[in-house]
Amino acid sequence: MSRAFDDPPAPRPMQPGETPPAASATDHLVPGGGGPQWVFNPEYQRLVELWNDVLPMLEELTKVLDKPYAKARSRDVWDAPVADRHVQDMGEWRKRLEAYRSAVLAAISEKAAETPRWIPAGRSAVPSLLPR
Repeated sequence: MSRAFDDPPAPRPMQPGETPPAASATDHLVPGGGGPQWVFNPEYQRLVELWNDVLPMLEELTKVLDKPYAKARSRDVWDAPVADRHVQDMGEWRKRLEAYRSAVLAAISEKAAETPRWIPAGRSAVPSLLPR
């Protein structure tokens, strides 16, 4: 299926050597002087994992639908008036699958964009809308 739009940006997993945010100028005001200790946000990591789980399934659904669609369009398979109706129906299914794919990936991407990648240790992130 050729997609009308590119996928939204995927949540980025923590990269080897990636470090938490740099200390700010106000960290010296915190008792103990060290400023907060940072951890990679587990809520953000869940979004990375969700994307990595969902994308292959969506790709597989697309492949499963594309194969019969290509065959239905081929006049070598059948040349009957009913063929056009089946091709139109499958074309509609492809559009709906594309809309579904776009909605699912956009929801994950938007949630990742508003979720901090790093949080101070001991704090929880923004409450998740994802089921545990």
